[in-house]
Amino acid sequence: MKKIAVLGLGNVGLLAAKLLHSADFEVIGLDARPPAEALPFTVKGVDVTEAAMLGKELAGVDAVLSCLPFALNVGVATAAHGAGIHYFDLTEDVPTTQAIMALAATSKGLMAPQCGLAPGYVGIIGASHVSQFTRCRSIRMRVGALPQNPTGLMGYAFNWSSQGVVNEYLNDCEVIEEGKRKKLSSMEWCETLYIDGVQLEAFTTSGGLGTMCETYLGRVDNVDYKTIRYPGHVKLMNFFFHELLMRERREIAGEILVNAKPPVKDDVVYIHVASEGEIAGRLQRIEFVRAYRPIDIAGGRQTAIAWTTAGSVVAVIELVANGVLARRGFLRQEDVGLSDFLATRTGALFA
Repeated sequence: MKKIAVLGLGNVGLLAAKLLHSADFEVIGLDARPPAEALPFTVKGVDVTEAAMLGKELAGVDAVLSCLPFALNVGVATAAHGAGIHYFDLTEDVPTTQAIMALAATSKGLMAPQCGLAPGYVGIIGASHVSQFTRCRSIRMRVGALPQNPTGLMGYAFNWSSQGVVNEYLNDCEVIEEGKRKKLSSMEWCETLYIDGVQLEAFTTSGGLGTMCETYLGRVDNVDYKTIRYPGHVKLMNFFFHELLMRERREIAGEILVNAKPPVKDDVVYIHVASEGEIAGRLQRIEFVRAYRPIDIAGGRQTAIAWTTAGSVVAVIELVANGVLARRGFLRQEDVGLSDFLATRTGALFA
C-alpha cells in the first residue's frame, strides 16, 4: 500500500494528506474545491459524488481515505470495494458503519471506518485496558473537543462538523449495562468529572463506541461512551433540540449552531478513559486521562481536534502498510494495539 487518495481537503482531510505525504506515501488529494495553497502532492478538482468519475480516480490507487461528510461515505466505500482497494474513514455514523461492514464480507481490501478520535483512538485505549484485566467489569470512555477559553452559556465552538455533532446528539446510542446490550437516547446519563482541575460534564452521545458493544458483549459487564462539555451545555442542547423541536430540522439546527459558535483556533481535546476489573485476583482501576492542545506540525499550527483526528487515521494506515494489521475484511478499532499505534511515526504525536 503506497498510493492513497484523500477525499475531502477540509481542515482534517488536508492535514491527513500532509501527514501521509510526510510518512512517505504517494498522495492524491481530491476535492470539488481544492485548497489554494501550494502542496507537495497532486491535487485534483473532482466531484466525488459522481460515481463514474470517482471510480476512475480510485482505479489507480491502493487505498482511499474519505474525510467527507458521513452521508457520502457509503458511496465511496462501495467504489473502493468495486476497485478492490483499502478503505478508511472518520465516520461516527452507525448505519454507515453497518453498511461498510456488510461490504467487508466480500472485499479484496481492508474496510476500516471509524478511524478518527471517537470512535477510533479512544476505542484503542479502551481495548488496551481490557487486555490488562483477568476480568473487566467496566469501560467508561469520555471525549470532548472544546474551546480553551469558552464564552457564553453554551461554552462551545464548532471546530468539528455541525452535521456530525447534531447526528451524535440526536441518534440513539448503544451501551452494555450489567451484561446486556441496550439502546438509549443521547444526551442522558449526565455526570460531572474533572480534568486538570477543570470541572466538566459528560453525557451519552451516538457512535463513539464504534463496534465495542458487539466485541465485548459477554466479556465486559458495562461499556459506555459519553461526550465531554463544559457545565450547563447539555441542558441547553436538550432545550434547543427537544423543546424547540429543532430535532425535526437538523440541517437548519446545524446552521444556527455554527453561526452562533464558529470555530476557534485555541481548542483542547479531553480524553478520559477509566476501566475497572480484576488483576491477579484484586479489584483495580486503570485510567488514561489527557488534555491535547494545538501543536506545530505539517508546516503550521494545527488545532487539537484536527491533529488528533487526522493523526489517528494516519497512524492506522501506517500500521496496515507495515503489515501489522490485516489487509482484508473489516477492521475494528479495538483490534489495534495501543503500543503499536504509538510506535508509528504519526502515532508518536499522541505519546
